[in-house]
Amino acid sequence: MISYRHHIVSLVAVFLALAAGIALGGGPLSDLGRDDQPAAASTRADRATEQRASYGDQFATASAGALYAGGLKDHPVAVVTLPGADADAAGGLGVQVRAAGGTVAGTYAVQRALTDASEKSLVDTLGSQLTQQLGAGAVSPDSSTYVRIGQLLGLAVATSDLSTADVAAVRESLAGADLATAPDAAPRAPLVLLVLGRHTDPAILAGVVTGLADKATGVVVAGTTAAAAAAGDLGVLRSDPAAHQVATVDGVETPLGQVTAVLALIRSLTTPGGSYGVAGADGAVPVR
Repeated sequence: MISYRHHIVSLVAVFLALAAGIALGGGPLSDLGRDDQPAAASTRADRATEQRASYGDQFATASAGALYAGGLKDHPVAVVTLPGADADAAGGLGVQVRAAGGTVAGTYAVQRALTDASEKSLVDTLGSQLTQQLGAGAVSPDSSTYVRIGQLLGLAVATSDLSTADVAAVRESLAGADLATAPDAAPRAPLVLLVLGRHTDPAILAGVVTGLADKATGVVVAGTTAAAAAAGDLGVLRSDPAAHQVATVDGVETPLGQVTAVLALIRSLTTPGGSYGVAGADGAVPVR
């Protein structure tokens, strides 16, 4: 007898195949003997591919509630955006967090200075000052510049280890140095969605991700389809040891990718890591 779980897995496989444009008879051998296809046939093929991709997004949106099964109920999520992150993608992720029963505790915008290698001195100085101010145990004393600032960002958005006053001090310091903005009095959230933007130096990104993962229960790094290319930020991060501590999801400019990211968030409550999406090494969608 086919279980409900197996039924859901099968449905997920179907809509992912459709979204990727996989169709019977669509392989490279299907063009043999048809070197001179009329332009109209090519147009129809392009339209069919677009329709399949659209269907995948529609299916993901319609079935998201059943796939989530309230997996984020009572779990606040912090959304952290890197410079150049797509506002529509970040907003769509927030919608899906709420559809899974969770809440968006706050949206934090990392500013250009934090990810600009020419501003490393500023990042290092502020990190050292805050580490001394917070005292022993808050930040690893031997952390590198960007792992340390990632830990401080994690203290500001995720951890419950600091007092409310100390958290406010970290947030104010990050904002005062134009490194990151924070909403007023936002509650801390153990789950973090880090939304990639324009290109970030790989070493800086890996350091920030490592630091965040040190302080949060679960971190999902979300990037676009383009970012998942071998030379893209997500593609490079996936080859770095830093990625072992977090889940990575590509394609979040689409509803299908946004649903996948929230499924990865749910999974991160119990199991860290994983690489998902069209270019994901661990499969298209994390299935609990």
